[in-house]
Amino acid sequence: MEKAPAKKTAKVDQKTKIITGYVEYVLEHGKQPASVFKFAKELKMKEEEFYTYFTSFESIKSAVWAKLFDDTIENLESQEVYKEYSAREKFLGFLFTLVEELKKNRSYLLSLYGGNKGIKNILPTEAKTFRHKFKDFANEIILEGKETEEIASRPIISDRYDEALWLQVWFVFQFWIKDSSPSFEKTDAAIEKSVNLAFDLMGKSAIDSFIDFAKFLYQNK
Repeated sequence: MEKAPAKKTAKVDQKTKIITGYVEYVLEHGKQPASVFKFAKELKMKEEEFYTYFTSFESIKSAVWAKLFDDTIENLESQEVYKEYSAREKFLGFLFTLVEELKKNRSYLLSLYGGNKGIKNILPTEAKTFRHKFKDFANEIILEGKETEEIASRPIISDRYDEALWLQVWFVFQFWIKDSSPSFEKTDAAIEKSVNLAFDLMGKSAIDSFIDFAKFLYQNK
């Protein structure tokens, strides 16, 4: 009974060791290791042990992205005031907190996606896990926004709100990776302006009010 927790801890440590070792290798060499065999040897572990945790270098890169998301959510939800935020404020908080996590890994991310290696509008395969996690989070925010009527329910369009918020996250990442302003001030401004625009568009507009009024008049004529 006492040995099970120790075994679990060992597994977590080995997984973290692999992720950390991979990131450090990329930073030091500007590219990923030549092979799993050589990389495992550098970490002083057998190749088959590596495959216990990861199937390839791509899966490690995916784990880095997943950790970025998990750390962002953990830090965000640890703030007491977060529970009282509106949908707009929660999304703003997510993006600002995400940028703080990105900063901790900027050298690594720049080595993969910066300069001429720019990702443009193409989503790297390794970021897809991050995207799936985010869209679950986004749908929670959207649901809350609809309940408080901060976000309007519209036929067909409402089903794509999560994708619209994801495109904003990706826009912010692309903007940040190229941002050279002091303390990434331009990224902060881009976040505020883009989020305000998105929520203004998702909110109930004058057009929605007109349609509601027109329906009311029609139904009560």
